[in-house]
Amino acid sequence: MLPVGLISAAVLAYEVLLMRLFSIVQWHHFAYMIISIALLGFGASGTFIALAQRWLVERYPAAFATSAALFGITAVVSFAIAERLPFNALEIIWDPRQLGWLAASYALLILPFFFGATCVGLAFCRHPGQIGRVYAFDLAGAGIGALGIVGLLFLVIPSTALYFVAALGFAAATFAAMGIVRHRWLAAGGLGVAAAFVAVSLPPSWVAPEPHMSQYKGLRMALEVPNARVIEERSSPLGLLTVVESATVPFRYAPGLSLANTQEPPAQLAVFTDGDSIAAITAYEGDPAKVAYLDRTTTALPYRILERPRVLILGAGGGEQVLLALRAGAETVDAVEVNPQMIDLARNRFADFAGGIFSRPNVHLHLAEARAFAATAGERYDLIQMPLLDSFSAASAGVQSLHENYTYTVEAMRDYLAMLGPDGVVAITRWLRVPPRDSLKLFATALAALEADGVAEPGRHLALIRNWNTATLLVARSPLKGGDIAAIRSFAAENFFDISWVPGISASDVNHFNQLDQEYFYEGALALLSPERADFIERYKFAIAPATDNRPYFFDFFRWRALPELLALRTQGGAAMLDWSYLILVATLVQAAILSAVLILLPLWIRRHALGQSLHRLRFGLYFLLLGLAFLFIEIAFIQRFVLFLGHPFYAVAVVLAGFLAFAGLGSAVAARWAAAVGRGSAVRGIALAVGVIAVLAATYLLALPSVFERLLALPEAVKIAITLLLIAPLALFMGMPFPLGLGHVGASSETFIPWAWGINGCASVLSAILATLLAMHIGFSGVVMIAIVLYLVAPALLANRLAIEP
Repeated sequence: MLPVGLISAAVLAYEVLLMRLFSIVQWHHFAYMIISIALLGFGASGTFIALAQRWLVERYPAAFATSAALFGITAVVSFAIAERLPFNALEIIWDPRQLGWLAASYALLILPFFFGATCVGLAFCRHPGQIGRVYAFDLAGAGIGALGIVGLLFLVIPSTALYFVAALGFAAATFAAMGIVRHRWLAAGGLGVAAAFVAVSLPPSWVAPEPHMSQYKGLRMALEVPNARVIEERSSPLGLLTVVESATVPFRYAPGLSLANTQEPPAQLAVFTDGDSIAAITAYEGDPAKVAYLDRTTTALPYRILERPRVLILGAGGGEQVLLALRAGAETVDAVEVNPQMIDLARNRFADFAGGIFSRPNVHLHLAEARAFAATAGERYDLIQMPLLDSFSAASAGVQSLHENYTYTVEAMRDYLAMLGPDGVVAITRWLRVPPRDSLKLFATALAALEADGVAEPGRHLALIRNWNTATLLVARSPLKGGDIAAIRSFAAENFFDISWVPGISASDVNHFNQLDQEYFYEGALALLSPERADFIERYKFAIAPATDNRPYFFDFFRWRALPELLALRTQGGAAMLDWSYLILVATLVQAAILSAVLILLPLWIRRHALGQSLHRLRFGLYFLLLGLAFLFIEIAFIQRFVLFLGHPFYAVAVVLAGFLAFAGLGSAVAARWAAAVGRGSAVRGIALAVGVIAVLAATYLLALPSVFERLLALPEAVKIAITLLLIAPLALFMGMPFPLGLGHVGASSETFIPWAWGINGCASVLSAILATLLAMHIGFSGVVMIAIVLYLVAPALLANRLAIEP
């Protein structure tokens, strides 16, 4: 069973690694496409085995070893080709050819998963009496692979880790071929290739080529600047950081800068995360006058109404907001940054360039996630500053719409307000988009948070200003006073900023400097403050209802009813108003459904006569279909939900996947004993009792997880990972039982049905990986889990009163 564990570890490590690689090549939301691709490969392998089952099983060692070796080869080759395809997600709206390139990417990336899954499927067919044991090694190996790749990415860059994953495939081939004389040459060759790939993958071998990232990412554009060059690169599971400088044309990154500014900013180093989100490390020699230009950015607004504030900056980046706080005379500055590599760059590697600002006695740099720090800081601040944490290109292209973001939810805003002193304010800056989306959604979120805290007149606590490319929202703990309002008006007038909301504003006060055809921001603020708020949110062309921890998709502004109008305007700039990542997810779902039908269901229909009576074929097929949907619904919902607790999507994917797979593997190993002891020897009764436990545990988690997260957010990452695995363990344990018990139950009458069940389950998993994300965006994580519970409860009835399947 060792080869099964090795190949499963390789396949899951490859799946998680592809998510990291495609975050660099494209953007984060491709993660769920990778899950779908992986599962489609699993489903297609079931079809392949079913069509050639007898021939393959008779040659089991050679077939297993060959498939494992082909996994190792295609793991490297498929990605190398796929990343060079001319697929451009930004063009998919108006260029139908991009759908073809998307399908080509699918076809290429399916191959490693197909070959890896073929190994596991063959093991099921070879050992029908040990299905639980095979499934246990499969899932346990997968869980180890998912966690192991996270550790490896602290040591090597993602493109280099690809070789280590391929080496696991060759190692599995080696162990499968050992002991058989005529395959010893294959064993020796596999061992040699595995050793070579490991040698390539480990430090100091940092020579693997970088992924070919999208031409629309900021790093690609920055390197077009004359004499621009990469001077430092750091990699971790949280991101690939790239530091760029240009002696010929120094970077000048100052979002929100007033057109009235006359000071040239100092030289800067640009730091890109995964080739896109940008932070600047500004040259500073200790003279505050040299960074006076920062006073003329919209983020400087709160310093006009606060004197010597205690400041918390959520998202330290390269330190620009720390510089602004120091220039404004802040008493203390707490800066929070989630990526330790960024901290090392700003505080150590480029400390002299940045003037050592993070080493000052009144500046404290914290390694933490924003919500975790906010929940447990124990301090009171006068200002919580939330600067721009993403690039303009990412925001304008809508690439973040599928990104679970717990920074801008109603619950988060309430946490921030609870940290403020009596006269404190929260300041949030976002890119300006017209018609407005981010700004109005933030405004609505702040209103909901203030009202939840019992504020009767929330409009008196808010101020919103804008310039030509950013907008800054102030949310005050107490009502803004007359002096505060006068200071806001003065600041805006001096810098040619437009006020879109402040207590006492009128229509004559707006749209003076950065003029719009219509003052959408002021009109939107008025509508949100009116009794018709709900109607306005419902009628608005974009989704601007406040995000919550149950539906943390702050950047999801897509509405189907606006699609025809936006498509009609695409040649006039309307395409920029589309959240194209949502559309790509829908297109991926459609393509996955078609490919699943062609690769899995069509062959099943063609060979339907070999599987016996249609009634039983339908019932048993539906059972494995429901299991595939239910398992992935819960798994994907938990991945998304644990982003808040673990602080980063990549950690959530790796840890939650590892937990579900490893403990589901354990559940599979003890499934037969469960059926014998609790189910009194009946597989169907054992399944029914297991799904009953699943329903109770899943429902309990829906109620308990928010309070658990709130109490434990401040714990160290290693401890939170351990707690995550402990929380997942009991649920995953029972989720691992229905599949092997059902497979053994059906296989007892017809072994022919085993690979078909594997394929049908894979087909359902393909669709559910994408469908779960779409459903979560509309009905929340709780809704997705409730659907899964219903599917689990229905499934056992399909196996009741079994009649024999004709062989």
